[in-house]
Amino acid sequence: MRTHQVYYLHLSDSDEPEVIGVGECAPLPGLSIDARPDLEAKLGQLAANVAARQLTANDLQQMLKFADLREWPAIRFALETALLDMQQGGNKRLYANDFSEGRAGIPINGLIWMGEKNFMQEQIRKKLSEGYTCLKLKIGSLDFATELDILHQIREVAGPEDLTIRVDANGAFAPDEAFRKLERLARYSLHSIEQPIRQGQPEQMQQLCAYTPIPIALDEELIGVQETEKQVELLDFIKPQYIILKPTLVGGMQASADWIKLAEERSIDWWMTSALESNIGLNAISQFTANYTISIPQGLGTGQLYHNNIDSPLQIKKGWLWYSGDTWRELPEQA
Repeated sequence: MRTHQVYYLHLSDSDEPEVIGVGECAPLPGLSIDARPDLEAKLGQLAANVAARQLTANDLQQMLKFADLREWPAIRFALETALLDMQQGGNKRLYANDFSEGRAGIPINGLIWMGEKNFMQEQIRKKLSEGYTCLKLKIGSLDFATELDILHQIREVAGPEDLTIRVDANGAFAPDEAFRKLERLARYSLHSIEQPIRQGQPEQMQQLCAYTPIPIALDEELIGVQETEKQVELLDFIKPQYIILKPTLVGGMQASADWIKLAEERSIDWWMTSALESNIGLNAISQFTANYTISIPQGLGTGQLYHNNIDSPLQIKKGWLWYSGDTWRELPEQA
């Protein structure tokens, strides 16, 4: 994927039209359940409905809970973000916490993208020189022996006491080979592995989580699981060590908070990850994340991938994400 289509939802009150809340709708093709040809039509329908009915903020809060938007998690995220932004004055400070006030940063992992061995090694060297103490490697696209060799080289430079390593298989392992591969990966003292096998295989995933030598984090497994009963069933059956939350994919901040509550009740840890949003979405996710006590690095640094991203106060310094200053430049124009 070389381009990512993003829609910005603008929301204002007729009594204060100058206060505009902005939310981002940016589903990921191949992952988001609402990456569909009729997404733009659904957004237009939503905008027309809100304008024609002159809905109040309370109406919009209720709309976020309606089944009509259940299958549109990226739209729910955009509407929720725009509403929060508007209610807080339209200045992109959605929550009042130490992060949004610039007093504290959020530790993040450095993301290493899949590619040829030399490309991945160069990324690793760059991230280490930038001060990251946690790296996340995408695996599964190269020969497995080559990927093990890369991990070996990293560990020769930095041991587990100095560098945390996460890997993300994106479901690349076949169920009958997954455990053997996990055993070999465990030699490198990994923090966790995301989605070792493809989602939708609960029995096999349950077995892996029960006997794995590396903590397993569910990622794609959560996508499309909207009802509380189904979420409870998934967590109680698979019993993962971690879950990973992407608000664009699971339906926004409140939906993420619901997952967190269910996970923590079961002593399942979690971390938050952006899903290639622009800085509008990344800002919302980061401020939401900062409402919690953060004990491990989060996956919130992908906004720097784009050459035409919106300038924002978000800055990465030595493996930490900071909200520095008040300047938001080149905000998306209102359609």
